[in-house]
Amino acid sequence: MAYLKPDRPEKVYVPALRKAKKRGEKLICLTAYDYPTARIVDEAGVEIILVGDSIGNVIHGYGNTIPVTLEEILSATKAVKRGASRALIVSDMPYGTYHINEDQTVDNALKLMKDGGAEAIKLEGGEHRVKLVKRLVDEEIPVVAHIGLTPQSVHKLGGYSVQGKTTETAKKLIDDAKMMEDAGAFSIVLELVPREIAEIISSELDISTIGIGAGSACDIQVLVLHDLIGLTFGRLPRFVRQYADLRKAMSEAVTSWMEDVKNGNYPSKEESYGLPEKVDIEKIKRKAVG
Repeated sequence: MAYLKPDRPEKVYVPALRKAKKRGEKLICLTAYDYPTARIVDEAGVEIILVGDSIGNVIHGYGNTIPVTLEEILSATKAVKRGASRALIVSDMPYGTYHINEDQTVDNALKLMKDGGAEAIKLEGGEHRVKLVKRLVDEEIPVVAHIGLTPQSVHKLGGYSVQGKTTETAKKLIDDAKMMEDAGAFSIVLELVPREIAEIISSELDISTIGIGAGSACDIQVLVLHDLIGLTFGRLPRFVRQYADLRKAMSEAVTSWMEDVKNGNYPSKEESYGLPEKVDIEKIKRKAVG
C-alpha cells in the first residue's frame, strides 16, 4: 500500500532553516506566550515561534525586558509547547540567566529545553558571547544569536535606536555576526540594523538572519504578535505594520456585553438553564418561603 503523506506540513527542525536559505525561501517567526496564541500561530503555518522576553512588555506590563525571570519564560514555554506541534520553538534567555558563568547558563538553558519543551534558546550579544555560544552548542543546545539593538542592554545603549549607522559600528556588527556563526549559532537576529548592513550580513553568512526592523533582505522576518494584531499600547515602531485592531474589537465586544447585561438582554432564556418539566416550581417556591 502506498504511503500517504499528511496534509499538514512537516515539523520544523533546525536544519530546515539552512535548507530554506539555500532555496531562497523566506520564513516567518512570531512570538507567542500562551496556549491559544501558540495554536493560532502554529496552525497559520509560521515556521518559528519565539517565546520572547517581550513577554515582559506585552503581557506583564514591565517598562522593558530586564525584569523578566526564567520562571516566567519557562511557564510560557510550557504553554506554547502544548499549543504548537509544527513550528520550531525558541525561548529567550532572560536578563541575568546567562551573565554569571557558563555552567549556570547551561543549567538555565537545559531547564528551558528539558522542562519547558524549547527546541532552541536565544541570547543577546556579539563578540563577548562567543565562548558562551560555543559552550552551549558543545552541550547540544541549539542557539539563536541576537545583535544590533539588544533590548536587555537598553540602559547601556541609552534607549531603543538603530545600531550600526557608522562605518566602525557597521563593521562591528558584520564581524559579530560572523563570529556568532563560527561559534555555532544556527541563526542570528538583526534588530534595528540599517537595511544595507543587514543585506551584507545576510549574504555573507550561511546561517539564517532573522530581521526585525532590519529590511527585507533578511532570511526570516519576526514581529511581536501583539504589535501585529493591535494588542499593544502606545506608539509602534516604524517597522511594525499592524494587520488587525483586536484591541478595538475586544473593547467593542466587552462594551456590547455590558450593555446587554445592564438592559436585561443577557443571558436570554436560551442561554440559561431551566428546571426539568417534571419539577414542580411552585412546590419549590412554597418550601423556600415556608
